[in-house]
Amino acid sequence: MAQYLISVLDDTTNSATGDEGAAIDAFNDGLQADGHWVFAGGLSSPSLATMIDARAGEAVFADGPHVVSQVYVAGFWIIKAASPDEALRRAAAGSKACNRRVAVRAFLSS
Repeated sequence: MAQYLISVLDDTTNSATGDEGAAIDAFNDGLQADGHWVFAGGLSSPSLATMIDARAGEAVFADGPHVVSQVYVAGFWIIKAASPDEALRRAAAGSKACNRRVAVRAFLSS
């Protein structure tokens, strides 16, 4: 099985309603029961990010945000799926559960 990143897109963090939270929990339980679960989590606001650039040798640290868009990755799932179509079906169910748009990307194989 390949691994996929499902990114939850939102314009704020920790914005799920009680019903959305319950639907997300049920979706997570289903992923675990079906053997597709790898990891999931929510992310803090981009304004709390620290940017680090060590390309020139010495690390330079800068406070965020460095978001060009009003929409950013607010959370994610990493799942296992036997095919891209299966990953898309799971992502659609995740989108419905969290009531947000999601993006799906396959991890590069090594």
